[in-house]
Amino acid sequence: MTGLLTPELMQNVGRRATPRTEVVTRRDIRKYAIASGQTLDRYLRGDQAPPLFHVALFWDVVEMSELSPDGVSIDRLLPKFPLERAMAGGLEIQYHQPIRAGDVLTADRTLTAIYEKEGRSGPLIFYEVVLEVTRGDGTAVVTEKTTRILR
Repeated sequence: MTGLLTPELMQNVGRRATPRTEVVTRRDIRKYAIASGQTLDRYLRGDQAPPLFHVALFWDVVEMSELSPDGVSIDRLLPKFPLERAMAGGLEIQYHQPIRAGDVLTADRTLTAIYEKEGRSGPLIFYEVVLEVTRGDGTAVVTEKTTRILR
């Protein structure tokens, strides 16, 4: 290993973003359903949100100057890593309950892991972020674990 992961960097494991709360509207469900090519009536009527609806629901709305070169909002949960070229490493989603119009959902994001591996072309840094979406009563709705690879 190259030792890219300093103790200071590793102290970020367990760091949590400020929770975000959003209200799910029938209109937002319908717009997402149409934009993502859904065909089931329950989605098109806005009764129930289709898969992956939760992702965009919690995105930051920012000025163009606050976007990274690839057009993504800068993730303030993450520390400054010594490697910067990001690649998808995996996505695991568990749906516990359907998302419905009128739901008030809260998203909690936690940086749960940082680790290093040696790749064919040099060192790689992996990090994992877990997103937990719950209703106001604490009912789990979605759990999502995203893994990213930096090189």
